[in-house]
Amino acid sequence: MEIRWGLVPDMTGTQLLPELVGRDVAKELTYTGRVIDGTEAARLGLATRTETDPLDTALSLVREITGKNPHAVRHAKRLLELAGRMGVADGFAAEQTAIRDLIGSPNQVEAVRANLDSRTPAYRDPAPASSRSTA
Repeated sequence: MEIRWGLVPDMTGTQLLPELVGRDVAKELTYTGRVIDGTEAARLGLATRTETDPLDTALSLVREITGKNPHAVRHAKRLLELAGRMGVADGFAAEQTAIRDLIGSPNQVEAVRANLDSRTPAYRDPAPASSRSTA
């Protein structure tokens, strides 16, 4: 929409939009300031999906994600954020570091046991040292 005000997208909009929707679509949207609806946003990759009850869907997704090994989720989040921002070899090395950190860890062992026992895993997730109170 910035083009309508004689500006260009900021906050890395020109840098990230082509990665999300492709260079040609990014150019069209940036040059025209065309407004799109949720269905088109999902089709273009700007939204994951549209839902009739977005709050219920979001809460369901949160429950699903928080039911996974929190350390694996953190590693996956970091690795996915790095994707395309570093070389493939460096990304592969980062994956290997994450795997070494996770394999055999208490939460990874719990994931395996819970799956084999057909039960809900009981993960432990102590707060990182940086978020603990020093009082």
